[in-house]
Amino acid sequence: MTNNSPGASSSSSALTHLDARGQARMVDVAAKPQTVREAVAEAVVVMQPQTLNTIEAGNAPKGDVLGTARIAGIMAAKQTAHLIPLCHPLPIQKVEVQLTADQTLPGYRIQATVKIKAETGVEMEALTAATVAALTLYDMAKGLEKAIEIRSIRLLSKTGGKSGDYRVVES
Repeated sequence: MTNNSPGASSSSSALTHLDARGQARMVDVAAKPQTVREAVAEAVVVMQPQTLNTIEAGNAPKGDVLGTARIAGIMAAKQTAHLIPLCHPLPIQKVEVQLTADQTLPGYRIQATVKIKAETGVEMEALTAATVAALTLYDMAKGLEKAIEIRSIRLLSKTGGKSGDYRVVES
């Protein structure tokens, strides 16, 4: 199943994070089977060409911008349940964060991939990893440029689970 509608949701109209009285609750996933699930998220960071060139040359005043952002993204994925109130703490089995220079922006495309075998998905973990990597890139490079922009944080794909697969379809 591929779903690329901006406002699309699962086929169920029930609000799963609310109890019978309308109060927030963590969803009970205990009865769900464990399946392999993977999510990929992206963040786009835009900057001046000179800032990009300085980072690529490894000459940023704070040191290794890309390595620090990569580690921050990995750490963030593992801490998602501490940051997002109703997320389940998950035994994450893979986190990969890639920062790719893009001269056409100019800036970086950050892609975070999170994989697990569990009862619930890892979309929030992938989104958190991409977001924190982007924030860390900003922090590490703000001495070069304060006007760096973080744009377009989004889920690119997810596999596994009851709701099926999802993949962004570019128009």
